[in-house]
Formats: sequence, structure tokens, C-alpha cells
Amino acid sequence: MAKHEFGIFEIAPQKGVRYDEYEPHKYGCISVSDEPLDSVAHKLQKIDFYMHTTDIKAKGLAWCGVTLIPPGSLDAFADAVGEKSELAELETLIRAAQKDNKWMIHFGL
Repeated sequence: MAKHEFGIFEIAPQKGVRYDEYEPHKYGCISVSDEPLDSVAHKLQKIDFYMHTTDIKAKGLAWCGVTLIPPGSLDAFADAVGEKSELAELETLIRAAQKDNKWMIHFGL
């Protein structure tokens, strides 16, 4: 079964740097299973994210890669996952990042 890891950047990602290394401990990641995320994927496809670097803007999560989530997208992201009780821990993490105006990172595995 696929899973996803979400965490918060302490310092915003640097322009021109690729974030390809799987380092969940570095970002205090939580694990989320594929199934509940899949049920809100259509909503995530409308949200602006970045793929592996802040130089590649795209819609939706990189299901099998690294997604950088800017502070400006956190409200829409929280709204999209907030409708699923199985994603409550993720919504709490998003709200924490939002409160501190931090970027998030997603590892699709």
C-alpha cells in the first residue's frame, strides 16, 4: 500500500535547490495512507504546489515524488483534507504550518 509523509520546513526551501532526498525525520513528518488522500485527490488537483524545487510549479501532489507546499496554498489544502476524518492529523499539521507561515513538504512513496 502506498503511503505519504508530510512535514514542515523550519526554514523556507531555497530557490534553485532540489529536495529529492527522503528525510522524514528532518521535517517531523507524519504518515498518511493512500486511500483517504486518494478520495480528495480531485480537490488537490486544483491547488498550486511545487515539484521537488520551487522552480517547478504544478497542481496537485506528486504521488510518487516530492511536493513542496507554499504557505499561500495551505488554506486550500486544509479545506480539501478537512472533510475526511481519517485526515484529521494531517489537517492539524497543516494548521500548525499555516499558523507559523511555514512551507510544508510531502514525500509520496
